[in-house]
Amino acid sequence: MSTQADRGDELIPRPEHTPDALRTALAAVAPDRLDEMRRTKDEAFTLAVEWRSLSPVRSWVLAWARDIEIARRPELSARLTSAEGQLEDEDPTVARDALKELSTVLDEAMTAVRP
Repeated sequence: MSTQADRGDELIPRPEHTPDALRTALAAVAPDRLDEMRRTKDEAFTLAVEWRSLSPVRSWVLAWARDIEIARRPELSARLTSAEGQLEDEDPTVARDALKELSTVLDEAMTAVRP
């Protein structure tokens, strides 16, 4: 995990990329998503066995690390929420700009957590 000095405007330190660390972090920043995390973890592990590949597990870890990165950073979370709220705006320019912002937020979070 990050040190206190690195935290800045973060609710919690960035967790390690392990299922336990991710679950603990999610419980702190978005406990309402724990059931979703458990379900998608089960799906990823089932696919890993079927495919004889760790790719589904790696994808699961990165997807949850990204989502936790967004949730633990209030500014990033606010940007995501704002963009999601404008995706279906009647004005196509507003909707297009919202989609760009959504993509930017997801990319920023993924860049922060990618090993």
